[in-house]
Amino acid sequence: MTRLLVDGTNLLHALGRADGPLPPAAVVGRLRALVPAGVQATVVLDGTPAPGAIDRRLTSGIEVRYSGKRPADALLVELAGMAPATTLIVTDDNALATSLRRFGARTVRNGWMADQLGRQRLESPAAGRPRPPAHGPTETTGDEDPPRPGWNPGRGATKKTGNPKRGRPPG
Repeated sequence: MTRLLVDGTNLLHALGRADGPLPPAAVVGRLRALVPAGVQATVVLDGTPAPGAIDRRLTSGIEVRYSGKRPADALLVELAGMAPATTLIVTDDNALATSLRRFGARTVRNGWMADQLGRQRLESPAAGRPRPPAHGPTETTGDEDPPRPGWNPGRGATKKTGNPKRGRPPG
């Protein structure tokens, strides 16, 4: 696969919340982290961009295109027709997927892309803490280190010794 085409409006509705679809910028960054180097990725959105914006832009290595007055499906078919054998299209539109498969392009459903985007977020552990904190008592098998006493706040937690302003006594 050298090219990835995403039916953006379709995917944004699939990933949407109760109050409506996500904005395109919410997916573009996560999609860039998912797409390997050397793969051209294009997100095709229905309609026209916001006033003053252009209908084709490159953001974080992902090309975002608006279909304008024609349907996004027509633009996807046109883009897929350039190199159908090496193109993967993400859409839930059955009629579009059928017409794209006639060209020889491969299609996957939005659920696959949603799983990939979700997996990407969950598989990356925090860099600062290699293992999660223990919550409550756990069973020990004898292979682990014995629990050590934790920090005790309050008086005596940090104990100063001597007067820092007075020098060392001679001797």
